[in-house]
Amino acid sequence: MSLAQAVYGQFRKPHGLLGRLAGAIMAARGSNRQRNAWTIELLDLRPDDRFLEIGYGPGLSLALAAGTITEGAIVGIDHSGTMHRAATVRNAEAIRSGRVTLMTGGLELLDGLDEPFTKVMSANVVQFWEDTAAAFEQIASVMAPGGTVATTYQPRHRGATAADAETMAARITGWMRTAGFSDVRTERLPLHPMPVISVLGTKD
Repeated sequence: MSLAQAVYGQFRKPHGLLGRLAGAIMAARGSNRQRNAWTIELLDLRPDDRFLEIGYGPGLSLALAAGTITEGAIVGIDHSGTMHRAATVRNAEAIRSGRVTLMTGGLELLDGLDEPFTKVMSANVVQFWEDTAAAFEQIASVMAPGGTVATTYQPRHRGATAADAETMAARITGWMRTAGFSDVRTERLPLHPMPVISVLGTKD
C-alpha cells in the first residue's frame, strides 16, 4: 500500500499520525472547504438555530455556523478523537463561550441529546453508515418539526464518476422519505474532480 492510499484510507475514521495528516488535507483542500461552505449556505442558518453536524472532521462547518448562530446552539459529533482535537483547536473561542459543544462518538450519541435541532448536516459521511435507513430515522428523532436536514456527498473513491453522485442522491432521497422527511430535494454543485450533491428534507 502506498502512502497516499494509507492516508486516504483514514478518511473513514482518522487516527494517529496519518489521521492528523488526513485531517490537514480535509481542512486545506479547496473542494472540501467549498463543499462545507455550500452546505451551510443551503441550510440558511439563523442566529437562534440549534445546529447539529454529524461527522464534523476538522471543524470547518462548525466554525462557519458559529459565525451566524449567536443565540442558539451548535453541537458536533464525530467518532474520531483525532478530529475532535483538530476541531477543538479551530473552534476554541466558540467552545469557551459555550456556543459550540463537541462530542466524540457515532450516531449512538443522538439518543442522549435533549433539545431538538432545527438544522442538521453531514458532508461525505453518509457512505460510511452501516444502516443508512436507520441512521435517517435517528436523525429525524432529534429534529424539531419544520427543521431542515442536509446530506452532502461528493464521490471521491477510485474510479468515481458523476453518475455516482446522482446514484447516491437517489438513495438518500429514498432513505429520507422513508424516515418521514418531506419536501425532499437535491441541489448540485459542479466541483473538480467530481460534482457534489446535497439532498435536503424537512422534518414533519
